[in-house]
Amino acid sequence: MNEWKGHGMIRIADEVVAVIARIATLETEGIVGMSGGIAEGIAKRVSGKSVQKGVQVTIDEDRAYIDLRVSVSFGQRIDRICKEAQRNVKDMVENMTGIEVQVVNVRVESVDVSQAKQSSVKLEAVYL
Repeated sequence: MNEWKGHGMIRIADEVVAVIARIATLETEGIVGMSGGIAEGIAKRVSGKSVQKGVQVTIDEDRAYIDLRVSVSFGQRIDRICKEAQRNVKDMVENMTGIEVQVVNVRVESVDVSQAKQSSVKLEAVYL
């Protein structure tokens, strides 16, 4: 975000928006973690920037486009968890920064079964 405010320029870095988005996502019930990928690790090494695990933010013309990679808990409706995460991220980013959030994409990369009740079927984490 770049905005002229009479006394000077206000600029909010993509990384700041990513931190806000990560916190909002992790505060969502049913989200148990964020998932970073190989490309994220390479980007961090090459750019030297602080990369928020599981969050990618692009700001264009004072509009934010946010991609999340998450792990959800077993036994809950995944679509409901993701919709709630989208609402939380949009609300928190817009309220804290004034930047309009255009898109919050959520990719579920794993299901955490560590809290699942014991059953006759052995459960293992599912990774895509």
